[in-house]
Amino acid sequence: MKYEDGMSANEVTLISLISACGIVEGGYVHGFAVKSGLLSETKVLNSLVNMYGKHGCLNAASTLFQIIKLPNLVSWNSIIKIHVHNGVLENGVLYFNMMRRVDVYPDQATIVAILQGCGDIGVGKVVDAFHGNVLCSGLDKSVPTMTALLNVYAKSGRLTASCEVFKGMKEPDMIAWTAMLAAYAMHGYGRHAIDHFDVMVKKGFEPDHVTFTHLLSACSHSGLVNEGEKLFNTMSSVYKVKPRLDHYSCMVDLYGRSGRLKDARVLIDNMPMEPNSGVWGALLNGCKVYGEVELGEEVAGKLIDLNPSDPRNYIMLSSLYSKAGRWVDFSKVRALMKDRGVVKPAGCSFIEHDHKIHRFLVSDQAHPDIEYIYVKLDELMIKIGKAGYVANTEFVLHDVEEDVKGDLVKMHSEKLAIAFGLLVCSDNVPLIITKNLRICGDCHNMARFVSRVENRVIIIRDTRRFHHFADGLCSCGDYW
Repeated sequence: MKYEDGMSANEVTLISLISACGIVEGGYVHGFAVKSGLLSETKVLNSLVNMYGKHGCLNAASTLFQIIKLPNLVSWNSIIKIHVHNGVLENGVLYFNMMRRVDVYPDQATIVAILQGCGDIGVGKVVDAFHGNVLCSGLDKSVPTMTALLNVYAKSGRLTASCEVFKGMKEPDMIAWTAMLAAYAMHGYGRHAIDHFDVMVKKGFEPDHVTFTHLLSACSHSGLVNEGEKLFNTMSSVYKVKPRLDHYSCMVDLYGRSGRLKDARVLIDNMPMEPNSGVWGALLNGCKVYGEVELGEEVAGKLIDLNPSDPRNYIMLSSLYSKAGRWVDFSKVRALMKDRGVVKPAGCSFIEHDHKIHRFLVSDQAHPDIEYIYVKLDELMIKIGKAGYVANTEFVLHDVEEDVKGDLVKMHSEKLAIAFGLLVCSDNVPLIITKNLRICGDCHNMARFVSRVENRVIIIRDTRRFHHFADGLCSCGDYW
């Protein structure tokens, strides 16, 4: 018996089994496909490629892909997506280029997959190339494709390009409007986000819980306390959107950043649901910023009980203790982390140059140009020191002498990435850096001074937002 698409009953059954399999069961089905002679069928191979890719077995997936005699668009999309989704964007781009060389044309799924991968690591040059592919393939009429492009430009630090993409959409849908709102939020443009929201509502779009999450986040990152309160209070009364945990987390963050820790605690105590780690984490961050040790201890205890394996809770509590000079308590927290096997992720920063992603760790020695980078960094520190920069060593979480702290904070990954960028990037090109953790206050201060003495625009994306440095100022207004 043959189905309409030409597949036999055995192929249909096998493909159904593969799509439902885990990695162990998938191996058995793979073996059956070999024995039954069905491994030569493109659709079976496509399913196996997807199955192995879904479970992170990229070598097995790539080997099977090589067996396909005439890969179709589904085949190419599968191998591209699994590499992108597993964090190997370079290989995804490599397969895309191979696909184009054999005259297989990308569709919306291909482009969106690549763009999402670009957004995850904040690269720019690859995005420009794929923008060209979008235009050449006629996909600039596709709202989902252009929304993905808008997102990746925003995540790459290029908010102006995001705005241009959005303005070029003839009929943006709700997802596109929300994506643009999210772009303003992550760049800390709270006023722009509110204005964008007002226009969206006037055009007849009904905001949902996602809209308000981005909107309240934008207010939080811009210090718009009154505006945030007003929006939070009108969510349910005007727009019939019931506040969720994410919205309470944003409000607690809004109060915490502005020093209104008592208001934040009152809001938590009156929540109609149990607060989660996001809500308590926002309050703990406020305690750390304003040195509220007693409340911070209580909140950190709740967070550690909720998720004893999350290193962020221990790090914030230990930072609170180090800032207060309570080194005995600091040591107890670090000992607790060690006993529980909780490891702090290594801070690293990324900068794109010459179609490559250059990665730096704190005190890095691995980069091939590291000697020149440290020489440049020494020159920078002298230059900005003359301009008034003084290292803030409270961000060194070690009980050591001040001169040692100064050396340690000087070698943070952001500083190395900035020094490298100044060495290799043209004078008129902004330095765009991605950090896998939150930027520390000293690196933030250093970037402000460098932007002034070097007359350069520096854009740093951390886990919370973007910081745009120019002429000695930051877009966050030192409020983050």
